[in-house]
Parts: sequence; C-alpha cells; structure tokens
Amino acid sequence: MTRIGNVLYVAQDVDEAVRFYRDALGLAVKFQDGGRFAAFDGGGTTFAVAGPEEDVTGGEPAVSFKVDDVEEAAGKATAAGARLVRGPEEGPHEIRAVLRDPAGNPFVLYAGR
Repeated sequence: MTRIGNVLYVAQDVDEAVRFYRDALGLAVKFQDGGRFAAFDGGGTTFAVAGPEEDVTGGEPAVSFKVDDVEEAAGKATAAGARLVRGPEEGPHEIRAVLRDPAGNPFVLYAGR
C-alpha cells in the first residue's frame, strides 16, 4: 500500500451530496465527474462520493487504498484471509478491486493506469 487514497461513500444523487458536503461542512471539491463521482479535500485524505454508476461496494462505506499493483496487492490480501468481491477491473479513472477483510468489511485497492 502506498497510502489511504480516500474514504468512499455512496450517494444516489452526487450533485446533492456535493452541495451538502461543500455547503454544510465546507469541504472543497477537488473534482467531480458528473453524477458518477466526486472527490473532496478531507485535509490529508480524500473524501469521495460515488453515484449509482460507480457504486462498487453495494452501498457500503469503504476505505480505498492506493497501491502500485492492484493484482499483486489483491493476491496478498486474499492469501491473508480477504475475499475478492470484484475485479481487478478497469474503472473510468483507475484499475481497482473490491475485497472484504476477514471481518467482512469492504475495502478497495486501486492504482492509476
């Protein structure tokens, strides 16, 4: 793992989520990809909101870890007891895999293309 890339929430309406987190909590929007995804400056860790089209965790909040090689990191994680749920696959902005840790919590591994 190179770092925690983001903490990910799912929202049915990304525009509404952007208005809320920007206006009510004062988070600066780093970027928004229409109704698919938005990223906010969380003061060191990105807070992200995924719309239905980018919901890779089935609606559950998840931490996303940036890694150098998604396939290798997923292999190490599954060897240590994680369960691969999805991927590795090409997303619109990255290569990613969704896993569940031994306690059943979802997490995402991702790397740039």
